[in-house]
Amino acid sequence: MDDIANDISSTIGRRIHAERTIRDWSLAELAERSGVSKAMLSTIERGKTSPTAALLVRIASAFGMTLSTLIARAELQGGGLLRAADQPVWRDPDTGYVRRHLSPAGDMPLELIKVHLPAGAKVSFPAASYAFIKQQIWLISGRLEFVEGEAVHRLEPGDCLALGAPSDCTFHALEPGADYLVALVRG
Repeated sequence: MDDIANDISSTIGRRIHAERTIRDWSLAELAERSGVSKAMLSTIERGKTSPTAALLVRIASAFGMTLSTLIARAELQGGGLLRAADQPVWRDPDTGYVRRHLSPAGDMPLELIKVHLPAGAKVSFPAASYAFIKQQIWLISGRLEFVEGEAVHRLEPGDCLALGAPSDCTFHALEPGADYLVALVRG
């Protein structure tokens, strides 16, 4: 793991440990609630591995939050301006999914996230990860197939999709890959 990935993994791990401590949960309790093994949780909390998006979604859902909220709490220091150089970037080691958190920390319920998904890559999220948010996806470039429950949406550059009721979802980047903006509102 390179130094930047190691720093981000350590930061995420410390945040997961803090969220668990705030709730007075043991490692076993978080493992039971998230479906992630105690050994893996311990490795993540110690920053010894870069967790996948799928694992982080399960952990965030156990805390009653979105993946975006978990990562934002781990990475953002606060303030009204978040310079491009300071925007947290996280890469899923399994899929190559790259997520840049654009929004400054604060009490605003709106979050903006820019994502790059390489061609052929798929990222799936369970309905539980959408339980606390409303979300829109705006395709900047490339082609994206978005599966929302039983519905399949094929997005072209400039298309904007508002998600419906929470359901299992899959992002699938078609050739040549996809760059998109996710706008989400908590609450």
